[in-house]
Parts: sequence; C-alpha cells; structure tokens
Amino acid sequence: MASFFDLKARRAAAAAAEKAAVPSTAPKNSGRQVPWVEKYRPKSLSDVAAQDHTITVLKRTLQSNNLPHMLFYGPPGTGKTSTVLALAKELYGPELMKSRVLELNASDERGISIVREKVKNFARTAVSNTTAAQSRDYPCPPYKIIILDEADSMTQDAQSALRRTMETYSKITRFCLICNYVTRIIDPLASRCSKFRFKPLDADNAKARLTEIAELEGVKYEPGVIETLIKVSDGDLRRAITYLQSAAKLHNPVKFSAETEKEKEEEEEDADVDEMEIDAPPEKPLEISEVVTVRSVEEIAGIVPDDMVERLMRACEPRPGRSVYSQVAKAVEDMTADGWSASQVVIQLYNRFVYDDMVFADQKNEIVMIFSEVDKRLADGADEHLQILDLALRISNVLAK
Repeated sequence: MASFFDLKARRAAAAAAEKAAVPSTAPKNSGRQVPWVEKYRPKSLSDVAAQDHTITVLKRTLQSNNLPHMLFYGPPGTGKTSTVLALAKELYGPELMKSRVLELNASDERGISIVREKVKNFARTAVSNTTAAQSRDYPCPPYKIIILDEADSMTQDAQSALRRTMETYSKITRFCLICNYVTRIIDPLASRCSKFRFKPLDADNAKARLTEIAELEGVKYEPGVIETLIKVSDGDLRRAITYLQSAAKLHNPVKFSAETEKEKEEEEEDADVDEMEIDAPPEKPLEISEVVTVRSVEEIAGIVPDDMVERLMRACEPRPGRSVYSQVAKAVEDMTADGWSASQVVIQLYNRFVYDDMVFADQKNEIVMIFSEVDKRLADGADEHLQILDLALRISNVLAK
C-alpha cells in the first residue's frame, strides 16, 4: 500500500513496463505481411539492378553533394522511383528525409493551382539546420528535394508554372521529374534537368533478382518458371515480382496466409459470433501442389493457352470451296466466353504470324497492317468479340490470296 501512494515509484514502474513491452511488440509489427515489391525495394543505390550507367553517375554526384535538377524516364517497373528514394535516403537519412523530401505522384492533383501553392510553398521554405549526429552519418546538403512522379500526366500550364519555380528556388530546392514518356515533358522544363534513361531490365539481372527473392521467401518452383516470369513481364521487374508473389500464395495458401488467419482469429475473439458459426466445422482446404508451375504463372499473367491460339490459327487457314466463318466464329466465341483479354490474343497471334516461316513476306505486310488497325480500335474501346472475329476473318482472306 505504501508504494501505491508513492508517485515516483509508480512512474518508474510504468516506464519499466513500457520498456519491457517494446521488444515483445516489435516482432509482431515487423512480421506483418507487406507486398514483396515494397519489401524488396532497393534501400540504397547499390541495390538498384541493371541501371549501371545511371547509378555510376548518381554515385559520383552524391560524393559532391551538389545534385542538379533530374529527369528520370523509361518504361514502368525499371526502378525510377526506387532510385530517387534510395538517393534521398543516402543524402538525408530516414529521419531527416521526412522533412526534406516532398513526393507527389499520379494520385495527387497536380494542376497549376497545386504547383503555385503546395509545390511553391515547400520549395521556398528555408532549410532547417542539421544536428551533429545527422551530419556525421549522412551528407545532409543544404537543399530539399521535390519528387514529381508521373510528371508526363501534368498539364501544359502546370509544367510552364513549374519552370519559373525551378529557377527561383534552385539554391535551396532540387526537383526530380519521373515519367514514362519524355516527349510529354515540355522542352523548357526538360532542358533544365539532367536526363537519366532507365532501360528495361535484361534477362540476366531480372533472373538473378527473382531467384534471390524466391530463395528468401522459400518458394518452390519447377524449371522454367523464372524464365516465364521474365517473358510475361516484358522487362517490368515490379510486375514480375507481383506475379511471383501471387503464384506463391496460390500454391502455398497455408504458409502465406498464416499471419492473416491469426489476425482474423483475434478479431473474431473480440466480436460477437453466433453459436451456429462457432460449431460449424472448418472447410477442408483445397489440395494444391506446393511447387509453382509454368502454367499457373501464365494464368496469373493472363496468357492465353497455346492450344486455344493454335485452334484459332487453324480455323483461319483457307479451305477451297468452303467458308471458314463457322469455325472461326466458334473459336472466337469460346475464347471470349473464357474471359481472355482481346489485347493479349492480338499480341500472341501477332507473334505467331510474324515468326511463321510458312507465311510469305507480302502476306505478313498485310497482316501486320490489320493487327495495327485492330489494336487501335481496341485502344479506343471497341467491342472485343467483334474485333477478334474481324481480325481472324481478314487474316484468313489474306492467307487465301
């Protein structure tokens, strides 16, 4: 009872209890499931794969602590955003980065009003002084960084307004523009930046990264899975990692959903559950092989099975004195009913006909023009069933010549 009225002793006991609780709660938070794309995002410039020239230049610039305005451009999933975030982390450290870096992406409104207000206000804010510990561990240069992701989706007026802001506050603020299409950035803006092109990942670097992730996550896969992931992702490492995670969860539902099930059980304990639900027997899990297969990766990526593509190609073959419409219509109807994407069908048919040695060069020229027309119509929102039917029948007419 004496210790109950002793405020100093109670405060010391409460502080000791908080310190003891920290280690026990840390593993629980750190063990939470996150997408593998974020989990294995490069933490430093050295971790960025397949962009050797860009990383070399940035490392040398990092040594001088004098960054120019930068323009990163290239296909999606090649490491543009990861590179600039890793660069900022090496410049400021994880703590100072929160106040020195402003990141705006495509989900934010970035019209002329945002450039004049939010971007301009952050750009002209004075840079705070760094502590001795921060300066010792990180360079901490006397300027901030504004990252404009998907800058090619900004309006022309917003880009024009940004031009003056970059000039006025260049001493205390550096800009990094990230885009997929550099031609959509106005010339006055592009000329103020150092351009860095990010190329699609080559097969060797992508294979090494995917193999490393699969080993760290304990994913079992049959031969050819990594090559299939690289093929269907088309140089986009982010897409390849997402496909790998989806396939791993498909073939190991118990392993990768253990944390989720635990969280559900905790929620059910707190909630009021009916007696009928408590007494209900658990559902029997589906028996799925633990080894990731090539076909499962193709299904996740939406790749049309080869036998369906072959069936459509055989239906397009001309028959003297007979119409091919009924067979083509049946093949297209089955393909559409199964829910396959028309764009994916066009891509696979295109690859088949272009690399088919049995088709003459003149015929290939006409077929390629047909593919371009159909692809444009699909991009404009035309009916997929009718476009694939039209494509197949026109190809059949070309082959009949």
